[in-house]
Amino acid sequence: MTTTASDLGTVLRGWRDRLSPADAGMPVGARRRTSGLRREELAQLAGLSVDYLVRLEQGRATNPSAQVAAALSRALQLDRSERDHLYRCAGLLPPSDTHVSRLVTPGIGRLVSRLGDIPVGVFAADWDLLAWNPMWAALHGDPGGIPLAQRNLVRALFGADDRARTVFSPSTQSGGLEHLAHALVADLRVAAATYPNDPTLTALVGELRSENPYFDSLWTSGPVAVHSSERKTIHHHDAGDITLDCDVLNAPGSDVRLVVYTAATASPDADKLDFLRVAAGAAGARR
Repeated sequence: MTTTASDLGTVLRGWRDRLSPADAGMPVGARRRTSGLRREELAQLAGLSVDYLVRLEQGRATNPSAQVAAALSRALQLDRSERDHLYRCAGLLPPSDTHVSRLVTPGIGRLVSRLGDIPVGVFAADWDLLAWNPMWAALHGDPGGIPLAQRNLVRALFGADDRARTVFSPSTQSGGLEHLAHALVADLRVAAATYPNDPTLTALVGELRSENPYFDSLWTSGPVAVHSSERKTIHHHDAGDITLDCDVLNAPGSDVRLVVYTAATASPDADKLDFLRVAAGAAGARR
């Protein structure tokens, strides 16, 4: 059965209408005509313009890229079969198991949005940032204004484009910046060995090896290991230095991982997270 642009618009509207703003991590105001997401909210979550989303839903934009399809499937919290249907409606081949998974399941999406007290980000195996909650944005800055291709932790550390670095507030690690560099490259080598045919991952490694001699030296001689937990001090422009435990948690049956920041109860750093929580709530109320 062939699919058309109107099929894509129909399923997008249906999925948008069924997703609760609370489950998507959006502020819920009193005046809503629908229980689902507004177009501007979905556009914000997916990193698209509202005009482009309107054209997709109306069938006037007919060839979205795989990157756009992936962003919409994450924002709409689609399961695997729904994601694959979205790709087919867009005239694209669904992602195969030989590629890095960028699927944020509905359960993970709800978990991230409901962990409102702590910063949580969701990353793919190549360290692309897939999803985040308002506390993550309060701590690091809102990634929504950064192009999708730039939302990558490895690119932020080693790349030449400054936009990637604005997704993550400056920080220091318990083992030092060099320790983080070694750990990320070692973890990325695991992903490259697992997904040797993934074009996005291959392009990322090729780009960084050609642009950054330090990355290239680590890639050539570095070990292979999975990145795990450590202690970080985030240099926040309003709250000052915040020292937090940073834990990396893998979703069961997936290479998708959650990066979670926490502070000891009643500590000065917990007070600073409380300050950011209030600021994030105020920003949400103004939207």
